[in-house]
Amino acid sequence: MMNKYNENGPTLNAENYNTKTAVDEEIIRLAKENSPRLLSKFKSAYPKFFEKLAAINANLQNSEIIFCIYLKLRLSTKEVATYTFVTPKAIQNRKNRLRKKLNISSDTDIYKWFDQI
Repeated sequence: MMNKYNENGPTLNAENYNTKTAVDEEIIRLAKENSPRLLSKFKSAYPKFFEKLAAINANLQNSEIIFCIYLKLRLSTKEVATYTFVTPKAIQNRKNRLRKKLNISSDTDIYKWFDQI
């Protein structure tokens, strides 16, 4: 799922790791609940993700950014559809529109692409 290292380097002590794991678990819970708090919680935990996303396309709407979070969390099309109360086809269409906005080629695995940012 998400990088288990902090943004300063690969060293994590047990306390920081446990805190980070708790934050990641809360983020997943918020995603599953389709909570409006997901965006702010993810922003505070992973600010560099938003900087990199903005560098690629600064004109993303909040709903698109939240969708990016779902992809960063590696949630499947079916899971996102279930959590957001839409059809899997609608999620697939959103993925395709997002690919165009972020210039992700159709032969690139979108989940791997999000792993790299």
